[in-house]
Amino acid sequence: MVFEISSVVSKLQMVSTSDHASVVSMNLFVALLCACIVIGHLLEENRWMNESITALLIGISTGVVILLLSGGKSSHILVFSEDLFFIYLLPPIIFNAGFQVKKKQFFVNFMTIILFGAIGTLISCAVITLGASQIFEKLDIGPLELGDYLAIGAIFAATDSVCTLQVLNQDETPLLYSLVFGEGVVNDATSVVLFNAIQSFDLNHIDSSIALHFLGNFLYLFVASTMLGVLTGLLSAYIIKKLYIGRHSTDREVALMMLMAYLSYMLAELCYLSGILTVFFCGIVMSHYTWHNVTESSRITTKHSFATLSFVAEIFIFLYVGMDALDIEKWKFVSDSPGTSIAASSVLLGLVLVGRAAFVFPLSFLSNLAKKSPNEKISFRQQVIIWWAGLMRGAVSMALAYNQFTMSGHTSLRSNAVMITSTITVVLFSTVVFGLMTKPLIRLLLPHTPNHKEINIVIATDASTPKSATVPLLGSAQDSEVDIDSIHRPSSIRALLRTPTHTVHRLWRKFDDAFMRPVFGGRGFVPVEPGSPSERNGHQWR
Repeated sequence: MVFEISSVVSKLQMVSTSDHASVVSMNLFVALLCACIVIGHLLEENRWMNESITALLIGISTGVVILLLSGGKSSHILVFSEDLFFIYLLPPIIFNAGFQVKKKQFFVNFMTIILFGAIGTLISCAVITLGASQIFEKLDIGPLELGDYLAIGAIFAATDSVCTLQVLNQDETPLLYSLVFGEGVVNDATSVVLFNAIQSFDLNHIDSSIALHFLGNFLYLFVASTMLGVLTGLLSAYIIKKLYIGRHSTDREVALMMLMAYLSYMLAELCYLSGILTVFFCGIVMSHYTWHNVTESSRITTKHSFATLSFVAEIFIFLYVGMDALDIEKWKFVSDSPGTSIAASSVLLGLVLVGRAAFVFPLSFLSNLAKKSPNEKISFRQQVIIWWAGLMRGAVSMALAYNQFTMSGHTSLRSNAVMITSTITVVLFSTVVFGLMTKPLIRLLLPHTPNHKEINIVIATDASTPKSATVPLLGSAQDSEVDIDSIHRPSSIRALLRTPTHTVHRLWRKFDDAFMRPVFGGRGFVPVEPGSPSERNGHQWR
């Protein structure tokens, strides 16, 4: 009996020690997040630095300190987990991207964005896969199968354009910002879908139908994921419009919007669809309908809440990656032959450069052929920036690499360890080195002097829209709906073919005003607030 009691006490002490260690780890991590925000603010005007690089460097520095204090046993307080990344950190970032994006500019360039984000990612993946399969066999890395090489192509085709988007201004360069931002979202979705498809296919029995099967699977995932996001967004708009939740509690409105957005992502994952595409288009629909159905206080709250969650998640990811980069367990496997790891990292970095160039410049040329106006064409300097924006690799590449080459964050094979350490090296080098050069490069290629027209646009920006927040992904008067009368009806088939986007936009606006907004609300809808004239009079529309 005494033995049993002492055993229970010892177990409780172990649990208590474990809980205490977790509390200490979380305290330290939250303190580091605060430090990243403060230091990022102090370096706001710095020519070279940005918050992503700052968080990454702070994470590396903290990892070095922990490594020294632990006697070389551990370098992190939290273990990198692809589940943590994909389930908790990625959704708020992608949702806020859709919620804050300039919808008009995004959809005007939709075909070019799809060309870069989908077709370009496939080309980049093919180049990296072929190059790695030919060169790695000569480096004596270890046994890698066809599925591993295809996975490597998908892993390093995933871009991270956060550093570039932090520097670009979408009011100064709306076309460039729209292309870089849109391609980044579609690229992430394509890379993840491609990676999952590679893991699901039986690569030992490849025949001529597998390419068609993959293409059909990709198109299904793209369309189904998009429709799920749109339907979830419309459902949230309908519920809030009909129930007038804000008359009793604005907190419920905000909570419902957040939970419905997250539900769209989890439903996509449950149905084996692309959660990235789903939550992105859910954000677009919510900003167009749901956001206008809530009370004024809820609009302000949601606008800043979504931006804040996205901002913290981005900093969290870069800090997380920086600290995990020095995980001593993985580096021990390659310590006997560091040259092999360096060579593999160099090869992968070179393939990233070549794979990116293999589609940016040719696809830009094709895109320019379809455009009549010189202002809509992508100049060579803009092509260089688009190429540069996609050279950086980030948390998506890390998460996919851990998924392919580790088991629960650990690996026991030398070849897998080489791939993990090479991925870490490429992510760190590309983010820090390429990221540091982003601001000077953009200032060199796109020197900007504000003109009177741009100043007037900034002044005329409607402060009541969700795009007016001073966050990286914002909109402006370019999304304003007062320009519908300035879009003339085409007088002939030739005119229709010359301005298809304007015509489609005009037809959509007529359909939206006539059918969608009466059902789902949107701009012009006045939600009922307690004690307001709307509540007393029962008006629903201005």
